[in-house]
Amino acid sequence: MKKKFSTCIFRIIILYLGIPALIALCLYPFLPIILEYPPNSIDNQFQLDFDGITYTQQYVLLIGLIVSCSLIVLLIRAYRIHRCIDKLDIVNNSISKDEKVRLLTKVRALCYNTPYLLYFLEILLPLIFLPITFIVIDAYPLTILKICLTYLSFFTLASVTSFVFSKHQFAYILTLLNNMYPEIMEKIEIIASNKKRTKLKSLSAKLVLQFVPLVVVSLVFISLIGYVQAAKKTGDIYYDSYQTIIGNSFNKVFKSETEVKDTLHEITLLDDSHQYFIINSDGSSYVAHGANLEPFFISYVLKNSEGQDGRAYDYFCVDSEGLAIKCELENGDFCYAGIKYDTNQPRFLKFILACDIIIFILIFGILIYVSRSLARDIRTVSTKLKEIASSNEKNINLNNKLIITSEDELADLSIAFNQTQKFTKNNVEQIRANQSMLMERERLASLGQLIGGIAHNLKTPIMSISGAAEALTDLTKEYDSSIDDPEVTHEDHHDIAKDMNSWISKIKNYTEYMSDIITAVKGQAVTLSETENVTFDIEELIKRVNILMKHELKNAIIYLNISVKANEHTSINGDVNSLVQVINNMISNSIQSYHGKTNQTIDLIVEENDNKLYISVKDYGCGLPKKVKDKLFKEMITTKGKNGTGLGLYMSYSTIKAHFGGDITFESEPGKGTTFTIILPL
Repeated sequence: MKKKFSTCIFRIIILYLGIPALIALCLYPFLPIILEYPPNSIDNQFQLDFDGITYTQQYVLLIGLIVSCSLIVLLIRAYRIHRCIDKLDIVNNSISKDEKVRLLTKVRALCYNTPYLLYFLEILLPLIFLPITFIVIDAYPLTILKICLTYLSFFTLASVTSFVFSKHQFAYILTLLNNMYPEIMEKIEIIASNKKRTKLKSLSAKLVLQFVPLVVVSLVFISLIGYVQAAKKTGDIYYDSYQTIIGNSFNKVFKSETEVKDTLHEITLLDDSHQYFIINSDGSSYVAHGANLEPFFISYVLKNSEGQDGRAYDYFCVDSEGLAIKCELENGDFCYAGIKYDTNQPRFLKFILACDIIIFILIFGILIYVSRSLARDIRTVSTKLKEIASSNEKNINLNNKLIITSEDELADLSIAFNQTQKFTKNNVEQIRANQSMLMERERLASLGQLIGGIAHNLKTPIMSISGAAEALTDLTKEYDSSIDDPEVTHEDHHDIAKDMNSWISKIKNYTEYMSDIITAVKGQAVTLSETENVTFDIEELIKRVNILMKHELKNAIIYLNISVKANEHTSINGDVNSLVQVINNMISNSIQSYHGKTNQTIDLIVEENDNKLYISVKDYGCGLPKKVKDKLFKEMITTKGKNGTGLGLYMSYSTIKAHFGGDITFESEPGKGTTFTIILPL
């Protein structure tokens, strides 16, 4: 498993290296065209003499610097992820659950946040490094602007591509963790889902982050290419026109520079902004109207213009060209005479910018609408699923079907939801039917237990009443025979009457005891068919428990120690018979925990604290094994093998939750005993 994590992290690093490298490789030959680099002016001695660094060196340096910064951040975060996973793997058996939660939460946050951090980092870094780099080499402002836009588009494209592909690898890491720690990861996800989601992590924001940069990149590239082509076309027109106008005017040897200047001024300019210029062999220059020539233009004319048929260019990305003709002088020297003209198209540039803004606003608006619509449709399904997940059995509504309004994947999702809802509805109905059947079985089992208790508890008083009746019969016969006996004194009559009253008193006590049993049993039997919430007190509750469990405790020779640390007249609202049944079930389980051992004790403790009533049943038996504790109250489970169903505690938990709004907790240690505590709000 650890190897899979290392492989994922390695793939992520390769993605953040490979994608920029691939895009850089594709862009390398096109960048000089987009940025209007003059012919024969890059990656040669001419560029080294002028800039001190070649185009390839600039390109590799900038991309390497920015990618390296992103890679350093990625390596740091990858190391943190790997370190957390390493801790989980090394101390997997000894690490605490809280520490696991902390480490997994940290890994989850790193996997979610790292793609966003690198995304913004790869876009922001060019905005910092590019202007600084070109200011250092003393580039023109227009050049810096064009280069920054181009490189920024490149890094935006690289960051979006890396963001999209790397998220799959980070998601795979989370999938591996989910497979290893399903319960902990589920808990972390639930906690995270309950927190307020940041706008950046919404579906709409994710779509905008991925598509808006691509729109911007497309618009920038299309606009630059369109503008470059327009400027090039303008330059071609001016160059061809001036070549035609000049003709053979300079095809001779000139006496002096003055004659060259006069000949030059005889040429009619096509635009008032165009300029006459003369560049001497030593680099000095003359420009009409007092303007100055840029050093790059002078250097290009002297070194490269002849190789370009007299066409000269200004600095990189500057929309300015010229026609330069070499003029021979009688003194053996030479100079270059020509006309410089701008090829920029301000009106066309404004038109392109206006179109870009309109297109961007239109696409951005459509994207926002589509993303919100998509998010809304998905949110509808998730909301419905949350309603089902958070609803209880009483208020669950499984009849709200989603309307299918399309034939795409969202329609498939809605159809799947409707089918799931239908399936869930059938399951709920089946569960309710099964629950009714289980409750009926529990009632019958309880009824059998009650009948056994009734039989034993009534047997003793009935036999006693029968004995008393026999005694009374004998006394009646004795009294009848003594009526006419002169030897029987008044004192003898009083003694007979006294004995008869004694037996009558015993019969009354036995009948009262039987009445109490019948009352308790009657109430307990009623709850087997229906429940009714009434108000009762602790004294009545303890009395019923004591009466109904007396037989089972006596048979097992187990002693029930009752400790009431609350006001016995504290009122409890609910179905007393249901609560009695729950407590009796716990006492029965405690009896069985001794596995037939006699002369053992069970503590029944009633306490009141913070407006809650705590009823604890504590035994000192075998305790509960771990596999039972993990599943208790969640499903029907028993430690009695074939002799148990696990239904009692399962139904008891449901009864306390549903009828009293309370809870049941437990503490158990193997070999030392178990304590079940019923918590009832007062």
